[in-house]
Amino acid sequence: MDSVSVPQSVTRNPIVLIAPFFLWGTAMVAMKGAMPHTTPFFMAGVRLVPAGLLVLLVGLFLGRSQTISRQGWLWIALFALVDGTLFQGFLAAGLQRTGAGLGSVMIDSQPLAVAVMARGLFGEYIGALGWIGLMWGIAGISLLGLPDEWIFSLFHGDTAWLTEGTALTTLSQGGEWLMLLAALSMATGTILIRYVCRHVDPVVATGWHMVLGGIPLFVLSSLEEVQPWQGLTGLDWGAIAYSTIFGSALAYGIFFFLAAQGNLTSLSALTFLTPVFALLFGNLFLGETLSSLQWLGVSFTLVSIYLINQRDALTQKLRQLTLAYETATSTDSTPVEPD
Repeated sequence: MDSVSVPQSVTRNPIVLIAPFFLWGTAMVAMKGAMPHTTPFFMAGVRLVPAGLLVLLVGLFLGRSQTISRQGWLWIALFALVDGTLFQGFLAAGLQRTGAGLGSVMIDSQPLAVAVMARGLFGEYIGALGWIGLMWGIAGISLLGLPDEWIFSLFHGDTAWLTEGTALTTLSQGGEWLMLLAALSMATGTILIRYVCRHVDPVVATGWHMVLGGIPLFVLSSLEEVQPWQGLTGLDWGAIAYSTIFGSALAYGIFFFLAAQGNLTSLSALTFLTPVFALLFGNLFLGETLSSLQWLGVSFTLVSIYLINQRDALTQKLRQLTLAYETATSTDSTPVEPD
């Protein structure tokens, strides 16, 4: 079954495009206070299962097709395993053994993996400006997430931190590998939605993958975590509700709906906005301050997104300028024959 077509004005609306990453970033801020009072697998399950049920109810209310073939259920099961259980599981386990800054850099590097897979599987055009933009985005989120002392040491040619002290201790803990696996799981899930939506409505597929993907996380929580809800306050439950309804149900619903319609490289590149929103709203509501390097990272990120999403138009303009220059040079160099 092909996914339902929608007007391009909807899928290209800036507010719609940015919404998932705004919601993910603000949900990170909302959850920051609740995380010390609960456990990771419980939190991951709560963010998926209720959100998935909500997405299914909205899909039913909107009249989305509920028909799912046997092949469709197989694709949903794979989608749920990769983007639900594995992504959230690796993320939850990784957060226990790595810092939030370095972990966010690993997670938000997934647009690079999406670009490579989309190029190989779907033949999506990336181009020189697209690759430059992706590298620029990785640099931007590195400035946002890595400790300032690491970056300043690198600029001054001091690489001792790579083999001694904090860097070696942090990297040897193994959490970064789990965060990288989480990033690869999310990137693979972004690719899978194209195949899933050949058999299932994208909204319905998103809802079921969240429900099915969250159940194993609750099983893990029941086996390893003891009453993870007992320390939660009313404010914590409010933060969880925001993260579940807006940071999961609405954000994932919009993201995978767009992924089923448009260019995966361009859409995934907007993931670079997630830590930007998280840092900005953390500064606004939690009093967290941004260093000069982090502000530089914000600017790098915005430039990256502009380069990736405008790469076709910019490439065309560069070609026109190059052609005009070559024409002018050729005209100027043509010898004038004497009368």
